[in-house]
Amino acid sequence: MGAGRVFAYGAAAGLIGDLLLGDPRRGHPVAAFGRAAGAVEQVLWRDHRGWGALHTAVCAGGTVALGSVAARAVRTSPVASVALTAAATWAVVGGTSLAREARTIGRALEAGDAEAARARLPHLCGRDPQALDADGMARAVVESVAENTSDAVVGALVWGAVGGVPGLLGFRAVNTLDAMVGHKSARYRRYGWASARLDDLAGWPGARLTAVLAVLAGPDPRGAVRAWRADAAQHPSPNAGPVEASFAGALGVRLGGTLSYGGRVEHRPVLNTRGRAVGTHDVERAVRLSKHVTWLALGVCAGARLLMSARSSKRGK
Repeated sequence: MGAGRVFAYGAAAGLIGDLLLGDPRRGHPVAAFGRAAGAVEQVLWRDHRGWGALHTAVCAGGTVALGSVAARAVRTSPVASVALTAAATWAVVGGTSLAREARTIGRALEAGDAEAARARLPHLCGRDPQALDADGMARAVVESVAENTSDAVVGALVWGAVGGVPGLLGFRAVNTLDAMVGHKSARYRRYGWASARLDDLAGWPGARLTAVLAVLAGPDPRGAVRAWRADAAQHPSPNAGPVEASFAGALGVRLGGTLSYGGRVEHRPVLNTRGRAVGTHDVERAVRLSKHVTWLALGVCAGARLLMSARSSKRGK
């Protein structure tokens, strides 16, 4: 069995596993990586970019190396290779947990229980829930669903198509490191610089594919293209911009604006200025769009991997 079919079968099985099982309550592999990265940080931390780059290289490079060793160990067995790819895909994607958390908050908002929604919001994003009313929390959820569709699902599938199991694991390692040390706090402004920049690079292709698929899968393709072209570049994140703008246009809502993170207020440009304000019912619409994008991304990435494998086989003859 060629590498293309191994990835296609394994990635599909992994996404189905995520759909059926979601994330485990205990012992998640990503949490284990986070603990290991935290231990490395305790040893290496200095207020210096070079030490932060070393931290990134050790953690992300070690994860890629581990994936390579595991893939080599099973390469003679197609069944084991598919199983390893499925396990790696399930471990690194988080679409089901994303949808579950978003819907939990959405149901609380629909029921008028703003306090329950505020209590749950930190499970999904880093916004300050006390600074948000119901519509503000709904907007935060829609933005998080959009961004995490790229970060938690599509980006991983893209790098899995490119690099197999090492690509899957490496992308999740880089994304997790960015979440841990990539923010601009006093402790991590220098130390987390390398992780943040590497995450920008690793996330670039997945973000653009997510935006394209949101255009194709959303209820307003023209609006999605218009918002992407007009507003994405104004977002402070080079990857969240296209994704959030295309989701905003596809759903016909306005995203962005004033945000509050841990007492720090940010005034971001509005994405899709022609849209209406986000309502609580838009949470479910965003989740449905995310799911459509996920399965389209599987088809695109699996197809690309099969095509690459077929071309490689022809060149080898």
